[in-house]
Amino acid sequence: MNLSPEKKIAGVLAPLFGLRGDNDLGIGDVAVLREFIDWSAEIGFKLVQLLPINEMGADNSPYNAISAMAIEPMTLHLAPDSPEDLTREDFEAIIANVDLSKLRRGKVHYLEVRKLKCDLLERAFVNFGNRASQDRKSQFRRFCDEQSAWLNDYVLFRALMKANGDREAWDHWLTEQRTVNSAREWLSRQTPDRQQEHSTHEDFFRYVQWIAHEQWSAAKLYAEQRGVALMGDIPFGVSYYSADVFARPDQFALDWFGGAPPEKHFKDDKFTQKWGQNWGIPLYRWSKMRERNFDWWRQRVRAVQHCFHLFRIDHVLGFYRIYAFPWRPQQNKKFLDLEWDQMLEKTGGRAPHFNPRDDATPENCSANCNEGEQYLQVVLS
Repeated sequence: MNLSPEKKIAGVLAPLFGLRGDNDLGIGDVAVLREFIDWSAEIGFKLVQLLPINEMGADNSPYNAISAMAIEPMTLHLAPDSPEDLTREDFEAIIANVDLSKLRRGKVHYLEVRKLKCDLLERAFVNFGNRASQDRKSQFRRFCDEQSAWLNDYVLFRALMKANGDREAWDHWLTEQRTVNSAREWLSRQTPDRQQEHSTHEDFFRYVQWIAHEQWSAAKLYAEQRGVALMGDIPFGVSYYSADVFARPDQFALDWFGGAPPEKHFKDDKFTQKWGQNWGIPLYRWSKMRERNFDWWRQRVRAVQHCFHLFRIDHVLGFYRIYAFPWRPQQNKKFLDLEWDQMLEKTGGRAPHFNPRDDATPENCSANCNEGEQYLQVVLS
């Protein structure tokens, strides 16, 4: 495929959840994506661009995912023999008590859709354990080994989420579960039955990501065969409540939160006019990432390249400098009506500012540019 920047091509952008098929389970998935690829190819488009497909948290925002690597399970096509561990009998038994006509009308009913797809995947996982061939199980183990650098921490995070009512807010879990090391130490003290239950949950989440990996790989190949490129999306930041922050807290500044500076054109948003946009994403500790040769960013790019031919980085300017708040978005209302001095008193003298520095002087501009180019070159390489 000729994807050179010198060659102009036309494409279409659509959120996957909004692409609906006659037989979907209440949300767009990789099956309807194939139909959309066909439609795009037939009218001459050469590119289909999607929003991020990473696993989402409770707010269902693709830009506030709970993992920078894991794929959202709701994007998967679940039907008899898809995956091959899901039998027709099991599929029909599970959907028998679901009002599919309701799920297929109007907006996405995320709670119901997420539960339905989780139930189907859990049944498929049980069948996989009981019936899968040794060759298929070997393929699964190979995937787990190849992706272990991020997968092991992710499945620990997901299993702990499950143990805490599916809440991703790790700072509200049991104290001994709030870091990777303390959580694994806590787990070592549990009964054998409890440890086995946790291990089974981890393997389930590994299985889901394996199926996601396979289905998205097939979708990418299908797009190639139709002469259509798939374009993905990497948000510059990650959610505070993500497996990434949970597993690598030393690489994030957890007391500063990225966003955008005040913008007077937001007439209906007084906070943005006065203080800016507080997205709540923790800032990166670039020096710590450099010590690890930016391995997390390299994993992130490899993950998106497995599914897509091209990708954009949302808010790429963040590599150069980003506006930072000393409070989380949940506290915005407390600061809305405060004057600057009142704000400083409340924050202990810490004020919103550009990090690592503003562009007020030529020296700052040059420093921001040089550092940003270094980070961006890592992604490009």
